[in-house]
Amino acid sequence: MDAVIEAYSIPADDSIEALKANTEGGLGKDEVAERLRIYGPNSLPKPKPTSIAVYFLRQFYSPLIYILLLAAAISLLLGDWQESIFIMIVLLLNSIIGTIQEYSAEKSAEALKNMVRTKTRVIRDGEEFEIDSEELVPGDIVLLESGGKVPADIRLIKVQDLVVDESLLTGESIPDAKDPDLILDRRTPLGDRENMAFAGTIVVSGRGRGVVVATASNTAVGGLAASLAGKPETKPPLILRMEKFNSKIALGVAVAVAVIFAVEIYRGEPIYDIFLQSVALAVAAVPEGLPVAMTVALSIGMSRMAKRNVIVRRLVAVEALGSCNFIASDKTGTLTVNQLTVTRAVIPGRDSWNVIDLAKSPREVAEEAAGKMAAEGPVGSQSAGQTSALKALARASVLANEAFSGFRDGSWDYHGDAVDVALLMMAQETGVTQQEEQSNYPRIAQIPFESKRQFSATLHQGPDGRIAFAKGSPEKILKMSSRMATPDGEIPLDPQGADKVAEALATAGFRLLALASGRFPENQEFAEDRLEGLTFLGLVGMIDPLRPEAKAAVEACKSSGVQVAMVTGDHPATAFAISRELGLADSVDQVVTGMELKDAEAKGPEAVDALTRKGRVYARVEPQQKVLITNSLVRNGKLVAVTGDGANDAPALHAAHVGVAMGKGGTDVAKESADLIITDDNFASIVSGIEEGRIVYNNLRKVIFFSISTGVAEIFLFILALIFNMPLPLLAVQLLWLNLVTNGIQDVALAFEPAEGGEMNRPPRPANEAIFNRLMVEKVALVAVVVGGLTYAIFHWQMSMGRSIEEARNIAMIMMVLFENAVVFASRSEIKSAFSSSPLRNPLLVFGTIAAILIQVAAMYMPGLSDVLQIHPVSLYQWVELVGVALVAFAAIELHKLIRRRFPVIG
Repeated sequence: MDAVIEAYSIPADDSIEALKANTEGGLGKDEVAERLRIYGPNSLPKPKPTSIAVYFLRQFYSPLIYILLLAAAISLLLGDWQESIFIMIVLLLNSIIGTIQEYSAEKSAEALKNMVRTKTRVIRDGEEFEIDSEELVPGDIVLLESGGKVPADIRLIKVQDLVVDESLLTGESIPDAKDPDLILDRRTPLGDRENMAFAGTIVVSGRGRGVVVATASNTAVGGLAASLAGKPETKPPLILRMEKFNSKIALGVAVAVAVIFAVEIYRGEPIYDIFLQSVALAVAAVPEGLPVAMTVALSIGMSRMAKRNVIVRRLVAVEALGSCNFIASDKTGTLTVNQLTVTRAVIPGRDSWNVIDLAKSPREVAEEAAGKMAAEGPVGSQSAGQTSALKALARASVLANEAFSGFRDGSWDYHGDAVDVALLMMAQETGVTQQEEQSNYPRIAQIPFESKRQFSATLHQGPDGRIAFAKGSPEKILKMSSRMATPDGEIPLDPQGADKVAEALATAGFRLLALASGRFPENQEFAEDRLEGLTFLGLVGMIDPLRPEAKAAVEACKSSGVQVAMVTGDHPATAFAISRELGLADSVDQVVTGMELKDAEAKGPEAVDALTRKGRVYARVEPQQKVLITNSLVRNGKLVAVTGDGANDAPALHAAHVGVAMGKGGTDVAKESADLIITDDNFASIVSGIEEGRIVYNNLRKVIFFSISTGVAEIFLFILALIFNMPLPLLAVQLLWLNLVTNGIQDVALAFEPAEGGEMNRPPRPANEAIFNRLMVEKVALVAVVVGGLTYAIFHWQMSMGRSIEEARNIAMIMMVLFENAVVFASRSEIKSAFSSSPLRNPLLVFGTIAAILIQVAAMYMPGLSDVLQIHPVSLYQWVELVGVALVAFAAIELHKLIRRRFPVIG
């Protein structure tokens, strides 16, 4: 095992031998199963889940709770054991409710985190497979590529410009270039082991092949697992803002309680009674359970988003996505299906270019040796020269290729980049296979595809010497070429003719690739700057069909005030053709090219901002320019969501307000950088996420309004009693009971409100809009005046009729319960009428409201509890009267909604 752990200190061959690995064929199925049994899955031990006991104790982490516990202790010392026990029961029930809410929310969030799995490419049984990283075992041969996460500790065998970001382990921000030929001293520190790639690090660029030497807890990152597991998650900014808001409310309540305390002292009331009354009022008025209710609301949003293919990595992104007003979206795989098919092959000619229509099955084309010619040309037989030229084009497409094809279980299996897979399928269906060509032309060296290069190339040993094959954008390949192959032989390159054909196909919406080949000098380094004098073989045109739902999703964004821009590396004509079909752009003036961005960047931010203000299509954009676009959009006042799938998209995902990664085709580094992951890589799912985000935000406001308004109404009730020199309308234990009944499940039940409808027909909220805005202030003030005022009026009326203080408080308490129930139903929408949606759409709220009333009734008849609360049954007639009064609050809120529908709040 020592040889495996210290693989960096011995030659790669020795590590391979120690692990009984096979660099060419990989491990066999039976050997993998045995090693998986011995070493276990390649996953770090999960942190010990938080126990229910810990969740329960968390509910007592509040200064107000400490004061209440002190009050219970004082009551017990003074012999008032009934009140002391009641306080403890209230605290216990509140804690149980809070524990259930928080525990359920945490479990739901944890389940969603496990939905995104990391994949890796391995060699097994002589073939290449893509497997779940947890299935890796020591001895596996792993293939690394740009943008991927290293799945285990790997002793590198072979690399091609491999650069790895190891900041997770070393803290160094500069990525490390790798060299598998090094043999290092055993004392070499982790950050200097350049012949290793470590689990959890990110491949910045290049390719690599290596043998797994350690998995799971035996990896370098496994040694950090305990510290990482113990690190608490940062609270979402929204929750932090609300906790600060709660602190301000608590300060205001403290001032009010101090005033009440002083007045009661002046009146000569007993200190103990005043103390209990003040503490109870503070607990009732301050919404200390609001952060938990908000977390539940966000967690519900997470679950609903997951059902619509949106996985939330950061809780606050649930609300943030609903606020965005601009989406900068990738094209391939997001707006399109990412199933490229080669439907055009263009072969140079002496007099005219040969455009072969492959829209039919390529096999039919190969068998019939026929194809449609360009434009309205008739269908004719291909000449032997055309067939030979098509074969040469196909040969280059399979050799300058990083995808894999293999015959498995009775059918052909393909995996790899979509472009490379499309080329393999085209070539194979025309009679050219990857396996045969690779055996005839063994690969010597490779320049892998990177976005900044816009091409890839391979060097092979041919029958008559070394041959280079290259594929990439027409602009790049034409610069490398000096001649072109025609059915009649090679002739000097006609770059103007090639540009003209490429422009025509791009305008028609094709994605274009050019291919070239040529002899490469012996004993010369195979490098990018040495590729020149090649023979241009032709163009292939691919179509990636739009997703059927993409156009409707873009239209939904428009109607909801969300602007959409497409960012792509495609030719400007291709990008405009696709964007016009989607409804994103209707003028070429809305197309911004990467070159235009580069020129504007040289002039300064103002020039870039001018481009992004008009741009709806960004074509031939280099990866690093995506963050330039994002930052400019933010400066232009946009709340931006950016989609990305590549390693180079990470800076833009960080710069955006909401980073959205692709779950299927996205690289690991993109997923790590994102706030959300779209599991089906579908633009329509992003739109669904926006809708769910708006629903969550609306529900958060409902929860906040209900929690704050009921507490403020109780404060107002007590202030009125003090002003008019009346006894306090509610006892301490009665206030605590109200807090349990009204806020136990009803505030959380509001978080389960379904969509009101029309969320996507309204513009997004302003970026600087506070949650507690003017509309919220108006409604809270209205509830405080109506509920607090009417409760005081009824209390005063009862006292004036000669009723005892206990009877008056009993009526006031029932009145408050009914008022809370009326307010919670009126809170189901801020603007819409409560009658516009059936209450049965939220059965939890209906259940909670009924339960609150039944619990109140049961308490009246329950010996012991009724004595502590000093309440007793009332007649059915009195219930009807009080329900009628409670409906006044409901009507007042509905009237306010009606007024605000006609005269909306401005500012």
